[in-house]
Formats: sequence, structure tokens, C-alpha cells
Amino acid sequence: MPHYLLQVAYTPEAWANMVKNPQNREDAVSPAVQKLGGRFESFYLAFGDYDVVAVCEFPDNTSAAAFSLAAASGGSVKAFKTTPLLTPNEGIDAMKKAGGSGYKPPK
Repeated sequence: MPHYLLQVAYTPEAWANMVKNPQNREDAVSPAVQKLGGRFESFYLAFGDYDVVAVCEFPDNTSAAAFSLAAASGGSVKAFKTTPLLTPNEGIDAMKKAGGSGYKPPK
């Protein structure tokens, strides 16, 4: 199943609510991920530009996009970034295909 890197930044209001009512957001959002045929492989709170970094599996891009849209439209995040991930073997396959594509850079 395809993997996706999710990066989430919460709004100040969302953080205020979680400080008042601490909660495990992985547990809270896992049912929505599962309903779309996915699962969390890893889920971390982080410092920096994003507050959550997670790796998910989804059956396809449409399912990953559906979760991203649902989360982004809920009002508790100020940024939500979804990055498709390739295994090393998929990367090698992509390199081979690129090499045989016949693409010519501008000169």
C-alpha cells in the first residue's frame, strides 16, 4: 500500500484546547484514517514548523487526499502537508523509467 508523510501545524486555538484537555490525537483521528482504508505507521509530536509528523498507508492517492481535505477543513490546523513516499525499489524503478523517457532538457 502507498505511504504518505503527513505534516500538521495546529492553530493556537487548537493548542489551547489540547492544553485544557490533553488528548492523544493519533487515537482521535485513527478511526477516520481507517475508514478511508489507511493506517498510521508512525505518529510523532514535533518541534518546528509542524506540530505532528506521521507516516500513513492509504490504498491510493484519492484516499490520502480525502483525509488531508477532511483534516484541513476542520478548522484546527493552519497547515497540512501530504507527501507521497517511495520505497527505495520504487525510487530505482522511477530512475530507470526516467532514464528511458527520452526527456531532453532545454539548451
